[in-house]
Amino acid sequence: MHSGNFKLAFKTLRSSKWQSTLTMFGIIVGIVSVITTVSLGQGIKRQVLGEITHLGSDLITIRAGRGVVRDNDGRITKINPEYMYGFGSGSLSDQDVAIIQGSKFIKESSPIRMYSGSAKVENREYQDGFILGSSPALPSLLQQKVEFGNYFTDGEDNRLVAVIGKRVAEQLFQENIPVGQSFSLRGQDFIVRGVFEEFKPGSLGQGIDLNKAIFVPNASIKEVVGNAAPVVRVLARPKTPSVSNEAAISINKELRESHGGQNDVTVLRQSENLEVTGGVLDILTGFITAIAGISLLVGGIGIMNIMLVSVSERTYEIGIRKAVGATNRQIRNQFMAEAIMLSAVGGILGIAISFALNFIIRVTTNLTPYITWPVVAIAFGVAFGVGVVFGTVPAVKAARKDPIDALRGGK
Repeated sequence: MHSGNFKLAFKTLRSSKWQSTLTMFGIIVGIVSVITTVSLGQGIKRQVLGEITHLGSDLITIRAGRGVVRDNDGRITKINPEYMYGFGSGSLSDQDVAIIQGSKFIKESSPIRMYSGSAKVENREYQDGFILGSSPALPSLLQQKVEFGNYFTDGEDNRLVAVIGKRVAEQLFQENIPVGQSFSLRGQDFIVRGVFEEFKPGSLGQGIDLNKAIFVPNASIKEVVGNAAPVVRVLARPKTPSVSNEAAISINKELRESHGGQNDVTVLRQSENLEVTGGVLDILTGFITAIAGISLLVGGIGIMNIMLVSVSERTYEIGIRKAVGATNRQIRNQFMAEAIMLSAVGGILGIAISFALNFIIRVTTNLTPYITWPVVAIAFGVAFGVGVVFGTVPAVKAARKDPIDALRGGK
């Protein structure tokens, strides 16, 4: 295709800026949707991989609910999409906790209770976070240091003490080191023993910001709020990394026997968390990407419609060009050039907006989307192909016009 076709196409599209912009809208929305969706999925996968590195590959997580299906060899064969990688629904019993803690393979463990009530200091009420009951082993299991003060010890399980995240210190106490101060929870006063270092995003699952959490002893939270703080998961670490797999299999078997043969508890090694999270994300990403693909299809139809209108409006121009010797191929190439330019410019704008949106998401949220160039290339290639395919019909229609009818204004 001659470069002159593209120069003329640019001039034609520039003369009708608003019309061209609206025509490209479907292409732009489709590309932005595809790139953003895939980049968010990739970003979360990279976060989970970082968590595995940070927390150690031997960490075992036990949660209520059937999140995966395994074969006879213990390999995951199916992932339940409803099993979200957060605290989720359901709870573990005290008997479940005792079985896990009593396993011969386990070195240390911590049941985690969750309570969604609010803490108060004078006239201030903290409602943005949550209360977590835990054991003294939690900092070791999470590989997280207490920056100021200390975590509670085994002998303080019944005491009203707490360790808080950085956001709690800033918002509830309005200072960075409120060690020694107290807050009220259901009429009981808890003393702040320490403040954690900044938690990485997703340290206990996607969407969970532990910087907003208040950590208290399990026995204390159970005494204060009772059944309102159920055990939502248990973290455990084996005696040696080499028995991690054997420990997970053993715990899963004992819990299943305790539950009458029901597979209603999910036991995951840390390396399997990436598989589960990645599987759920792949399902969601594929679904949303398919919806975004519809935008590209709509964008292609929009290009075809506007080009058909352009053919009708420029009938006389086509007749003049054919009268002075323009061939069908030249006429077809001219309209194809316009369709290609609409697709290309729409694709470039979509990519630019995707990078801008990526930056905004990184700055304003805890998510870290990760854009890969193959995804950008595929999205642009699909958009470009859609434009070419849907631009063919009006281009062929223009090329086939009879010059005499065109000069008479025939359609």
